[in-house]
Amino acid sequence: MTADQITPATSPTSPASPASPVSPASPAGPAPTSDPAPSAASPASSAAPVPSPASAAGTWTLGDLPVHRIGFGAMRLPQTGGALVEDAVPRDRGQAIAVLRRAVELGVNHIDTAAFYFSPLRSANELINSALAPSGRYPDDLVLATKVGPSRDASGAWVPHARTPRELRAQVEENLRQLGRDHLDLVNLRILGTDSVAERFGALAELREAGLIRHLGVSNVTPEQLDEAREIAPVVCVQNMYGIGVRPEYDAFVRRCGELGIAFVPFYAIAAAGRETGAKAGAEAEELLAVARAHDASPAQIRIAWTLHQGSHLLAIPGTGDLGHLADNVAAGALKLSEEELALLDGVHRAAAV
Repeated sequence: MTADQITPATSPTSPASPASPVSPASPAGPAPTSDPAPSAASPASSAAPVPSPASAAGTWTLGDLPVHRIGFGAMRLPQTGGALVEDAVPRDRGQAIAVLRRAVELGVNHIDTAAFYFSPLRSANELINSALAPSGRYPDDLVLATKVGPSRDASGAWVPHARTPRELRAQVEENLRQLGRDHLDLVNLRILGTDSVAERFGALAELREAGLIRHLGVSNVTPEQLDEAREIAPVVCVQNMYGIGVRPEYDAFVRRCGELGIAFVPFYAIAAAGRETGAKAGAEAEELLAVARAHDASPAQIRIAWTLHQGSHLLAIPGTGDLGHLADNVAAGALKLSEEELALLDGVHRAAAV
């Protein structure tokens, strides 16, 4: 099947009817590490399901929404080169749509996006809507995660974070409009600084109670901010910067999230210090390169594999606008690292704290 032949199905994640509003659900722990069986109405119900490439790393349940642990981040879709800058070069629309459709073909069912992911001519949310819901309905198992807090004006320049209930509601509604949804599966509150999150997270909790949001997460937070948020409403994921050599001081925080049944979704796990501009060529440690050679894999694939080996609650959301890189990223979920290889990579990781 080609990317253009995808026909999204009617689903629980597509817009709900007015007669059945979305009700908030409490967070759940990890799901079984195999794809769910097809329903009785499915033509495939008499045959064993064929595992998708994205299912190789297993699944995790975000609240009540099972997702494959290999997902897709949409930040790089709207442009080529550096993201989140005013002079970004728009990506070819057809290429971006083909990447999204291919991701779903490969079994990706967790896409991370945001209204502030845009270039002068492209919006990540609009691309997702056009590619995956051309008839108004998304694939039945697709979970769309977005985030609020950061804001950019029409020129692409950053403006102050949304902090008031009114500003946050406006951002939630902007995501709803762009994605063509009447509710959002998951909204992460992105934080700058270490001050209280109570008012902001409380505002999102009210929108959750109103049925506009199904599940809540937090991003770029400290352990203390996570605890504060959990006193207000269930938190199903933490989305912080983390990866080999990136924030090794978060190791204990990552483990604690797992103990609490909260997914940890690292961003810049591949780009590392390159952040919005992407991974820097020639900057990898020899130990990481040696592991990559042993698996006939790229350093980026080893970074993804290491991330997934840190616990069953780790979810990877590597982003790309290239079909080849997309296939490589998804394939990384099947890589099995030995204890010796993990020890080598852990040494590289911890060296960043010295």
